[in-house]
Amino acid sequence: MGFWLYMLLMDLLIPFIMIVFGKSWMRTAPKKINHIYGYRTSMSMKNIDTWVFAHYYCGKLWYRCGVVLFPVSIIVMGLVFGKTDDVVGTVGGVLGGIQMIPLIGSIIPTEKALRRTFDHNGKRR
Repeated sequence: MGFWLYMLLMDLLIPFIMIVFGKSWMRTAPKKINHIYGYRTSMSMKNIDTWVFAHYYCGKLWYRCGVVLFPVSIIVMGLVFGKTDDVVGTVGGVLGGIQMIPLIGSIIPTEKALRRTFDHNGKRR
């Protein structure tokens, strides 16, 4: 049971982070463009307008994905409650890998939205 609880908590970490940061970025982007914290790509860091847009867009994606992934993760891990540590570890690891897809995959639609909205110099179209 201890290992199952550990895996549940680890598998809820990514959706929780997506919900918290998503909601936060939808409200306000980090104050200054920086290389340490936030959605940092060359296009998003062109100017403050691209910075704010990218954070709002990515935040909305993360929030929605996190809200879906959170209960799905609970359900999937609930299905392996009481199983062997090998089964729990395998399912938990696969689930964590699947959660990484929308976490990292959100870069693609965000960059596409940035390029639709801004030219290569960061000026609105």
